[in-house]
Amino acid sequence: MNILFFLKPKGQIAYVYDYHTLRQALEIMEYHKFSCVPIIQKDGKYVGTITEGDLLWGIKKLGLESLKNAENISILKIERRVDYQCVKASSRMEDLIEKAMEQNYVPVVDDEGSFIGIITRRDIIGYFYDKSKEESVENT
Repeated sequence: MNILFFLKPKGQIAYVYDYHTLRQALEIMEYHKFSCVPIIQKDGKYVGTITEGDLLWGIKKLGLESLKNAENISILKIERRVDYQCVKASSRMEDLIEKAMEQNYVPVVDDEGSFIGIITRRDIIGYFYDKSKEESVENT
């Protein structure tokens, strides 16, 4: 099975650019109600992942008392605990599932490393759950 079957394209998800500020990242995550988003470069290359926890610890570490102060801090100045590992669009299903077991979503890049979207663990589990229900019905 082609992993792109599960892909949520870049245009349908939230992400931040590596030149965004801490405040912009907070606002993007709040607006979309996501606790974790990919970081990409202006040219589209995948950089890593930023989480709410990373932002909160960054705010604490920097001693910020106001969101106004977050307007001049680059998102890249915030220490990230873990970057979600990505897969290439041509990856095998086994590679995708291995990463999805450890991450809420798996970033997907093309052969040049440009970010093209994500595959969520929820979508993978939902697909296999539906398949198992279909097989149960067929076997009864």
